[in-house]
Amino acid sequence: MADSDEAPVCSIDGCTTPTKAEAPSVIAAEAGPTHHLAVISDAICPWCYVGKRRLEKALTLLPETVRLYVSWHAFELNPQMPKEGMERKLYRMQKFGSWERSQQMDAQLSEVAKEDGLIFRYDLIKRTPNTFNAHRLIWLAGREEMQDAMVEALFRAYFTEGWDIGEVGVLADAAAEAGMERAKALAFLERDDGSAEVKGEEMIAQRAGLSGVPTFALDGRVLFSGAQRAELIAQALRQLTTAAA
Repeated sequence: MADSDEAPVCSIDGCTTPTKAEAPSVIAAEAGPTHHLAVISDAICPWCYVGKRRLEKALTLLPETVRLYVSWHAFELNPQMPKEGMERKLYRMQKFGSWERSQQMDAQLSEVAKEDGLIFRYDLIKRTPNTFNAHRLIWLAGREEMQDAMVEALFRAYFTEGWDIGEVGVLADAAAEAGMERAKALAFLERDDGSAEVKGEEMIAQRAGLSGVPTFALDGRVLFSGAQRAELIAQALRQLTTAAA
C-alpha cells in the first residue's frame, strides 16, 4: 500500500483530519481480474464529495490493465437524526458551539472544494437531513447499474442546490436527474425496500470499527479513510492491484 498523507474525513463528531486507517474487512468481495473498490460514505459528507472527485481523477491515472468495479455503501453521520431532519443553523450551533464557528468551517471547506472543481452553496442549505432514505436510493441504483450517477446527483442536490434530501419528493427528483424514472423512485421510497440492506451495510461498518468517511476498501480490506489526494489513491490502487495479479 502507498504511504498516505493525513486526509480529511467526516465523522459523527464533525469533520477532522486523522491519520490513515487500517481495519478488518468492511464489505464481502472476491478478488479477481476485476477488483472491487467499495466506498463507504454519506450523502451529506463534504469530504465524501471531494473524495469522489479525487477518486475519479485517480482512476484516470491507472494503467488500462487495472480493472476496478466501484460501489457505494452506507454510513450515517447523524444516525439519531429525526426522520424530518433538523433546521441546519440550530443543529450546527449545537454541534460546534456557535454559528460563527460553523460558518468558518463551511468557508474553509468551500475553498478546498473549489480546487477539485466543486461549488458548495452552504448558504442555500436550510436543513440537515436524515440520510437513511438517500442510502436506500443509492442501494437501489446499485441494483440498476447507475449508482455513480445517483451518488453524484445526491451530492449535487445537497451541496450545490441546497435541496433537503431527506424529503421523499426531493429524493425522487434527484433520482430523475440521475436517469431513473421519478415515479419508480417515488414508489420505491414509499415502501420499505432496501432498508434491511442499508442497515446491514451500516452494521458491517460499525463492526469494522469505522468512525469516519469517506473510507475506501479494496477487495474487502480497508485501504484508508479520508479524501486522499488523487495521486496517492492511484498509487495505492496500482500497487495493490499489481501485487494481486
